[in-house]
Amino acid sequence: MVSPRPPTAPAGFHLLAKPSGPICNLDCEYCFFLSKEALYPGDRFRMSEELLETYIRQLLEAHTTPEVTIAWQGGEPTLMGVDFFRRAVAIAERHRRPEQTVSHTIQTNGTLLTDEWCELFTAHGFLVGISIDGPAPLHDRYRVDKRNRPTFDRVIRGVDLLKRHSVDWNALCTVNAANQDAPLDIYRFFRDDLGARHVQFIPIVERDNDTGFQEGGTVTDRSVDPALWGRFMTAVFDEWVVRDVGTVFVSQFDAALASWVGAPQSLCIFRETCGDALALEHNGDLYSCDHFVEPAHLIGNITETHLVELVASPEQRAFGEAKRDTLPTYCRQCEVRFACNGECPKNRFTLTPDGEPGLNYLCAGYKAFFTHIDGLMTLMADLLRAGRYADEVMGVLAQAGRNELCPCGSGRKTKHCHAGSLPRARS
Repeated sequence: MVSPRPPTAPAGFHLLAKPSGPICNLDCEYCFFLSKEALYPGDRFRMSEELLETYIRQLLEAHTTPEVTIAWQGGEPTLMGVDFFRRAVAIAERHRRPEQTVSHTIQTNGTLLTDEWCELFTAHGFLVGISIDGPAPLHDRYRVDKRNRPTFDRVIRGVDLLKRHSVDWNALCTVNAANQDAPLDIYRFFRDDLGARHVQFIPIVERDNDTGFQEGGTVTDRSVDPALWGRFMTAVFDEWVVRDVGTVFVSQFDAALASWVGAPQSLCIFRETCGDALALEHNGDLYSCDHFVEPAHLIGNITETHLVELVASPEQRAFGEAKRDTLPTYCRQCEVRFACNGECPKNRFTLTPDGEPGLNYLCAGYKAFFTHIDGLMTLMADLLRAGRYADEVMGVLAQAGRNELCPCGSGRKTKHCHAGSLPRARS
């Protein structure tokens, strides 16, 4: 353990470790990480036994929080094989302090899962994130394998295995040009067909350049349209808020409620500052953020400098504070800044209406979405402050007279507003 501990070190932070680097068995068209292979020409892209031990030991030493999450991503991390993760679990158990609890999570495309994988996940309480973009026609538009073949059936096979073994899992769905017009088809597919209870929607904002880095001011035709991103999230919210609060958890809605309550923000993209969500490459290189795995944001290697020193370094702290300090005046004066905070710096490459740089590409969508949910988020926040439950909002909406003004504050009658999403209206 580093002694003394750097005074600028956060008590806890999130680190995505990539044991196989960008190597993947799929070839998803919008994947920004496949191009990272060029950073390490000729590399085998496999985390060594020595580095695995160094990484987990330093991660546990760096945290003063009672719970530490060991998170794996790629590329496709399951390419490392089950035994690699068995060793990771054993190393964590050996190095954790008596007062520390370790949680394990892995993000995978699900196509390589087997009973053996699921037995490991069950035995050690892994949370498994499955990348899936909706029903087959929408998923298979961009999520293909190396031979350009569809992958939906293989992903569903993986999901079925997870459910058979009672593994905790969530759905991570990108929203892109192919599925941006089908929010309810996608949400209902996850909820009703797959039985997903945790969902995260990730907007695809793919910069159009030859480097694969966060450069340039144009996006590819696979990227989500800003206005349609807002409409997508609004449509899902209007379905969720009348029937699924407390039973289906959508990460953006949980994050929004935290903002309305004034609680600490769970998603780094909506925090005022960032810098506490980093990425570790297969060789020990530490980068400022998973979205900035590029030479300008390489802050060091954990085989040369302890992880906690790199996280606490002036360079990394400056990276995180720049999110707040470079926010345009247009954003600083925005009525939904408290919920958005300019979102992720990787998307802040457009101009404000008065020509100031640094506006988020998705600004129009986020502004429309957060404005739309304000009334019901305020209601849920008030319920929580009163010691009640957020899901009581569903009862408020269900009991509203159809010819009364909707409790959401839209100014429309309930029958023309959220009553349109109530189960009774679809029966």
